Amino acid sequence: MLTSHFPLPFAGHRLHIVDFDASSFHEHDLLWLPHHDRLRSAGRKRKAEHLAGRIAAVHALREMGVRTVPGMGDKRQPLWPDGLFGSISHCATTALAVISQQRIGIDIEKIMSQHTATELAPSIIDSDERQILQASSLPFPLALTLAFSAKESVYKAFSDRVTLPGFNSAKVTSLTATHISLHLLPAFAATMAERTVRTEWFQRDNSVITLVSAITRVPHDRSAPASILSAIHR
Repeated sequence: MLTSHFPLPFAGHRLHIVDFDASSFHEHDLLWLPHHDRLRSAGRKRKAEHLAGRIAAVHALREMGVRTVPGMGDKRQPLWPDGLFGSISHCATTALAVISQQRIGIDIEKIMSQHTATELAPSIIDSDERQILQASSLPFPLALTLAFSAKESVYKAFSDRVTLPGFNSAKVTSLTATHISLHLLPAFAATMAERTVRTEWFQRDNSVITLVSAITRVPHDRSAPASILSAIHR
């Protein structure tokens, strides 16, 4: 499969981005994956996405001095070497991965259309979160995509400690030109309830990338107004 790779420093980490041409994918491209047999029933598009994600992960691991291919766990999650945390995401023809010595989650999403944002908003945010997104001065489809992506990144960072929490288990408390903060509720994980997670973000073409690498040890102040910046960082 034809791919191009480049590293991108972001938020104190190095993202490894792989753009790929799914039309150039061949079944034998999967043979270097230790778990290729488990992908046999997947569709062609899914196989290409999975391969691109693992290629990005291999680049990220090599930067840490580790020469291995992440396997696949019983819940289809990537298996990382001891002492390392990683995250993989893909969207359309782009895959990316990041490795860290602390918990980390990354997500890439295509920016929603106005119609899609209007349709999906009730399943992603509540009325309080909607007010925060609308006050940010970002176009609502972009703001909602960021909320969706940030919640995905947080879930990925703590996926071994939570069991498919709903979108209402993490609430947006602020949205700025560079980050979006989420307040974790007991439904997310009892051990992390009343904590705030800061998720960094940037826009790449018609997609957004969000990254979370730490949980803030300061309880959420329910009386404090959300901090909103009106400018979009380019």
